[in-house]
Amino acid sequence: MKLKTIFYPAVGLFMAASLLSCSKEYIELDPLGQPLVDSYYSNESEAYSGLIAAYDIIGKQSKSFENMITMMNAGSDDHFAGGGGPSDGIGIQSFSNYSIDASTIPGSFWNDYFQGVFRTNILLQKLPDVPMDDALRTRFTAEAKALRAYYYFELVRLFRNVPLFTEPILTSEIYNVEQAAPEDVYAQIETDLTEALPDLPARITDLENEAGRLTQGSVQALLGKVYLYEGKNQLAAQQLAEVNGTPGGTSKYGYQLVDNFADLFSLDNAFNSESILELAATSLANVNYDIWGGGQNEGNTVNQMVGPRGYSVTAGSSAPDYAGGWSFNTVTQGLYDVLNGDPRFDATIADLKALEAAGEATYTPGNKDTGYFLKKFMPLNADKSTGGGNVELNYRQNVYIIRLADTYLMEAEALGASGARAQALLDAVRARVGLAAVPVSMDNIMLERRRELAGEGHRWFDLVRTGRAASVLADRGFTAGKNEILPIPLNELENTLIVQNPNY
Repeated sequence: MKLKTIFYPAVGLFMAASLLSCSKEYIELDPLGQPLVDSYYSNESEAYSGLIAAYDIIGKQSKSFENMITMMNAGSDDHFAGGGGPSDGIGIQSFSNYSIDASTIPGSFWNDYFQGVFRTNILLQKLPDVPMDDALRTRFTAEAKALRAYYYFELVRLFRNVPLFTEPILTSEIYNVEQAAPEDVYAQIETDLTEALPDLPARITDLENEAGRLTQGSVQALLGKVYLYEGKNQLAAQQLAEVNGTPGGTSKYGYQLVDNFADLFSLDNAFNSESILELAATSLANVNYDIWGGGQNEGNTVNQMVGPRGYSVTAGSSAPDYAGGWSFNTVTQGLYDVLNGDPRFDATIADLKALEAAGEATYTPGNKDTGYFLKKFMPLNADKSTGGGNVELNYRQNVYIIRLADTYLMEAEALGASGARAQALLDAVRARVGLAAVPVSMDNIMLERRRELAGEGHRWFDLVRTGRAASVLADRGFTAGKNEILPIPLNELENTLIVQNPNY
């Protein structure tokens, strides 16, 4: 996002209850006693810093090795974990082959989102007493509630059984906290989003300073998605219809499908008309390995992860000048076949097997190599940072958390995958890439989601929530009644009342 960059130390769930950082120099709070936040939030500027701290956790999508996009891709049928070998990132490898357990699940998928929850809770507690403009206080409060809802949505769909915190809690109390019923967590998510919605701007007009902040449009889209995951399809369709407007047209929030599909992944096309909720990255943070993953990373790590190892263009070749990378998220033959002949293929898959066969380029095969790579995030040498730090950690490609084609297809699904409007929504996504209409059905909507959103981290969740994961992922080792959610990290179970998820 375009809010000024502020850096934070990384902390886990039980540490985060007593640690918070909120300024550019960051405040280190006493981990053994009452958090020293009483003397902070004394003015509008400090409240703004607290808001930035709350937003920072959205970076989990792409800004570290343990990011949502590559992790979720690895567990789907569209990608393997890849990497340098079968032990390169034990968390992502074990998720991809479904050997994952409490000792191999990366703790950050639990800790980071709870850190976001704690930051929003402290901000919500402090805002009423901050001497500041009332309209701004109202907006900050709405953003904090929506962020808490977003973080809890990620937690409940990843782990299902999680504690529910709606106010700050002391370290001395947290060891006695039990998990809440998932329906209670979803109820709180709904409450936060519905309360936040009217107090946010309809859209961001000052992209220079506020791009990436939550709006009525992004919160309404998120609310529709939450309802869909709960099976409240009528409510989902109502919310998403307001976000989408007339299929193929411009919605009341100004959303419109980008004309050229490939332009969605151009580094210079950030915050375009299709973007509903987007995470910004920068090449100017000068991050190096000493601080990478510690909450200070502002570049896109997915770019480095999905690039091929040892890539080299043959002299005189016109092959793309890819920067190379670590060969994670290699593309499966299944996704290749699904996209082969589709107009979105060239923007989605980089066929290095074909380039090498033609003598255009060479690369070093990594783990689970197929010769196919995720082009949506493939880095070019021209994209490398020219600043300080390690260039591979400072790519500037933004990522979409929600975009319009996604909400079109979610609404079509929520409408029961039938009827004129559902048909129009599906048609609009296909027409954008020059494809003729196909009859609207659940199978065709899911197929369209697979093609349209390939590699963007949605496929695993789509398979799980529609009950298709057990059959589609059977050859990966997916076990029904177990792998629909992740195991709770071992550290969260020790000396606490937290109970492990079933069958782990």
